[in-house]
Amino acid sequence: MELIVTLIVGGIIGWLAGLIMGKDIPGGVIGNIIAGILGSWVGGQFLGTFGPQWGSVYIFPALIGAIILIAVVSFILKQKNK
Repeated sequence: MELIVTLIVGGIIGWLAGLIMGKDIPGGVIGNIIAGILGSWVGGQFLGTFGPQWGSVYIFPALIGAIILIAVVSFILKQKNK
């Protein structure tokens, strides 16, 4: 059950990060889930674990990590398309 909650939270985090950045995440819902889960890992590595936790995801570090991830991916895709 925790895996399902983590996937849902990852999708929500990825979606929110996309809204904040004003950029679409490639891959739709699956892209949102991946961005949220990877963002959770990135945020946990750089910011630690703080704030509210839902499932096994700390919300604030995950959101900040997903924003960083989207910014990096957007930059790479922009450079690739030049």
